[in-house]
Amino acid sequence: MNIIKAILFGVIEGITEWMPVSSTAHMKILNVFFPLDVSPEFYEVFEVVIQLGAIIALLLVFWNKIWPFGKTRNPLGKGILSSVRKDKFILWLKIIVACLPVIVFELVLDDLFTFINADNEMTFIGLALVLIGIVFIVVEYRIKDKEPTVDSTRSITYMQALIIGLAQLIAAIFPGVSRSGATIIASLLLGISRPTATEFTFEVAIPVMFGASLMEILKFSGTVSFYEIVTLLVGCVSAFAVSLFMIRFVLNYIKKNSFTIFGIYRVLLGLIVLIFLR
Repeated sequence: MNIIKAILFGVIEGITEWMPVSSTAHMKILNVFFPLDVSPEFYEVFEVVIQLGAIIALLLVFWNKIWPFGKTRNPLGKGILSSVRKDKFILWLKIIVACLPVIVFELVLDDLFTFINADNEMTFIGLALVLIGIVFIVVEYRIKDKEPTVDSTRSITYMQALIIGLAQLIAAIFPGVSRSGATIIASLLLGISRPTATEFTFEVAIPVMFGASLMEILKFSGTVSFYEIVTLLVGCVSAFAVSLFMIRFVLNYIKKNSFTIFGIYRVLLGLIVLIFLR
């Protein structure tokens, strides 16, 4: 049963990680109804590290967009730099700028935010789902007749990247906000088109999710059984397989549609959580 549950967790992770609906919230809710037979300490690791399957899928899908090395007509310089693609190098600089606020938070400020615990976590998740859902609906209404001023990641400025990075802090503090939800809302308000906002959000996810998984592994001090390791691997593989489809689906969907449907879904799910699960 644990293996079946792990597959289910991987499927939900692979679906929700790439939509602005908070994969963390869905993991928490799923664990209420189908709790994994693992130690509480290991579950905290599982909930984060399962993202590795999803992020590896993202690397495969986005490889040509992010890999900075190779033959190019626009190299960064001469010598060894001649094999570095200037546009990809600049993209990575913007990604790093967007990651800086979260890095500072995790290394310096994380221990200061301890007001969320097992007793009130579902309340915060429900509120975050509803409030961010409403924000999505309002933002989409405000920009529906406006032409975006930025329609490619190349046109995103370093200041815009920093603001997008600061938006991630809200998701880092409050479970249920959604990292992608916060960054996409910030991007839309900055005049960035929906496809570009989604693409840049996915690109920023690469170092953020790898870093979060690494930190969770390093912080873990308990013991791990063979079955827990198998459970995690199964979850990662499941998340990987589903993500390969979902990443392309979301990118194609958002080219012709708005984020309003995600906002409505968040509000409905949040209300269910507040009424029945808190």
